Amino acid sequence: MYPYKVMFDMSFYDICLVIAVLLALFLADRMATRSGFSVKLQKVFIFSIIGAIVAGFVGAILFQAVYDWIKNGEFVLSVTTGMTFYGGLIFGVIGFLSVWFVAGKKLCKNNEPIEKFSVMADIVACVIPLAHGIGRIGCLTAGCCHGAPTDAWYGITMWTGSETGWMKVIPTQLFEALFLFALSGVLFALFYSKIRKEGKCVPLLPIYVVAYAVWRFFIEYLRADDRGATIVSFLSPSQLIALLMVVVGVAYFLVWYLSKKGILPQWDIISKLFSSSSATVEETAEKEVIVEENKQKNEPSETEEKEVVVEENKTENQPSEAEEETL
Repeated sequence: MYPYKVMFDMSFYDICLVIAVLLALFLADRMATRSGFSVKLQKVFIFSIIGAIVAGFVGAILFQAVYDWIKNGEFVLSVTTGMTFYGGLIFGVIGFLSVWFVAGKKLCKNNEPIEKFSVMADIVACVIPLAHGIGRIGCLTAGCCHGAPTDAWYGITMWTGSETGWMKVIPTQLFEALFLFALSGVLFALFYSKIRKEGKCVPLLPIYVVAYAVWRFFIEYLRADDRGATIVSFLSPSQLIALLMVVVGVAYFLVWYLSKKGILPQWDIISKLFSSSSATVEETAEKEVIVEENKQKNEPSETEEKEVVVEENKTENQPSEAEEETL
């Protein structure tokens, strides 16, 4: 629609990405505060999101390069390579969890990162589709991720690349943005309802994962930007990943459900296993401190030592009873 620079050498696509990132950070921080995260865990949360953003951009570009290699045999990594959401999502999850567990284990006490893991996952499930939807508006203005050519009333003329130029196509970016905004709204409503019901609601992350994967699987039939074949000849790379996401989402829900029923270990048991090594280190440190304090208590001070010396001198200078009788 408008793939040109508008200000500060940024296009509408770039501006949408910046807005999406800042809004996700702001909302995640507010929701973490509302959910009772400690100050240290909130910092870990923000750093985890930043780590996810950095890793996500790398993964998005890398996956697009792989798509291009599958399509035309050329693997190129550059600022003009483009990005794909699935690559950003997968690498973003890896980056987020790496920072969450490593930094959380070092900075937080009482194993809070594990205890708040499900709440953190719910927050992420709310903000990702919102940020993703804003990003899809950016895609709409840039002309990427478009649908097939059409003469229908809902078609939009946009720049589709140097090879095809301006074309009237199905605005799959707009359809996906509307879906993501609606999904995010539902998840936000469930999140705050979950707080009011004291955690009796189902986990939100599998709802997001499965819902988006199903949507993405079918919207792919309207897409016209070919990204190569897969080991399954009738599925695009995005459709194959969508099926894997459904499996992951269902597995996450089953683990939660079976844990609730007592068939699988609860989070607190997993938490104890996770924190056993760090707890041992902390106990050893505490014992060393106690031993040192006891030593300090049992050792006489300098004043006490002087008093003992003076008392001994007095005893030596005083005559014994036998000496007194002789005198």
